[in-house]
Amino acid sequence: MSDTDLPNDGGIKLVMAVVRPDKLADVKRGLAEIGAPSLTVTNVSGRGNQPAKKGQWRGEEYTVDLHQKVKIECIVSDIPADDVVEAIRESATTGEPGDGKIFVVDVADAVQIRTGERGRDAV
Repeated sequence: MSDTDLPNDGGIKLVMAVVRPDKLADVKRGLAEIGAPSLTVTNVSGRGNQPAKKGQWRGEEYTVDLHQKVKIECIVSDIPADDVVEAIRESATTGEPGDGKIFVVDVADAVQIRTGERGRDAV
């Protein structure tokens, strides 16, 4: 079997998504349904197209322009990255500004610390 017959043309992809925290359970469920083997989740804050919120505290007005999100990272070699992207997009959408973004990046190499395996074998 040639590399072009393998998912992701035989390569390793990092699918990274920044989504609303309340959509995390839905995204995890969506990834499980397509058999995505693993993921890493990090709490992050950031700013994009979602409008800033204004508030008051002790008489002082303040602006919240960094919104709480979760970053989900999924490394895939045996599952097409496009399937992962679509599972995340379908699971995370609310149709409102601030739903997030998904990025797909080529991974040059991977190393399994315990065994020393490299490349697709490490994933």
